[in-house]
Amino acid sequence: MLDLGLCSAILPNYSFEKTVAFAHDKNFKCLEIMCWPKTNTDTRRYAGVSHLDVENNDVAYLKNIENVLKLNNVYISALGYYPNILDSDTTQTDFYIHHLKKVIGFANKLGLCNVNTFIGRDQTKSLDYNLGKYAEVWPEIIKFAEQKNVKIGIENCPMHFSNDEWPGGKNLAISPAIWDKMFDIIPSNNLGLNYDPSHLVWQMMDYLKPLHDFKEKLFHIHLKDAKVYKDKLDKVGIMANPLEYHSPKLPGNGDIDWVKFIDTLKTVGYKGAVVIEFEDEDYEKSESEVLKGVDLAKNYLNSIL
Repeated sequence: MLDLGLCSAILPNYSFEKTVAFAHDKNFKCLEIMCWPKTNTDTRRYAGVSHLDVENNDVAYLKNIENVLKLNNVYISALGYYPNILDSDTTQTDFYIHHLKKVIGFANKLGLCNVNTFIGRDQTKSLDYNLGKYAEVWPEIIKFAEQKNVKIGIENCPMHFSNDEWPGGKNLAISPAIWDKMFDIIPSNNLGLNYDPSHLVWQMMDYLKPLHDFKEKLFHIHLKDAKVYKDKLDKVGIMANPLEYHSPKLPGNGDIDWVKFIDTLKTVGYKGAVVIEFEDEDYEKSESEVLKGVDLAKNYLNSIL
């Protein structure tokens, strides 16, 4: 059974209560809830959104979360926090790791199984360098997650879209070859993927084969599309910043064959949350446009599911 949900990042001005009620009204079964810190300084799109305060461990607060979810018949598929854990600024990385552990601990208090994030990357350094840093930094994080019975789903977004993310991007987990190395370095049942097929599309990769090859590591699924503009690609080439030749899109408005994707998920035995990650500038000019986009994506995916 695949449960259609929504990533809460697209509703930055909604309270937790309003976000859950919205999901109920739209007949979503689940939500990936963003949990950025209040002191966040990341100004990129979709960063900094927080619908839960993971520093509030008051029993009444936790009980209210449980009651709101129960009242609306909606569950949390995962808590989300996506910083650059391997940033070259160690002061920043210490802060990111500290908050990620708070998110993991909060998930445990809520009885949740999943937290989604990025590995991070120093974009000025080589892949080998970053794999070395990963081997230094991440085992302790995963050990903490194991102690809290929480699975960490790494999204496979390269985080290479703008000049400040040039040349390597800010997330190491970009390809199946690197996932193999990641899982060899940390062979934990609590480390897996928050798989997003759209990032393989603009990298000119097969987005279905990894579902077979990493079926045991599929902890959570993001549903986002991508449109590659061949005329632009022919002009700038794959060495250009990726947004020069592609755009993130709502499911159904890009190059992914969603019938095949959903069928492959079912074939490999994935059961659980499939969550719309809303990133489409054609539907972000106003709240009414966002709501229209949510409906379009939901209705399209429901016609397949």
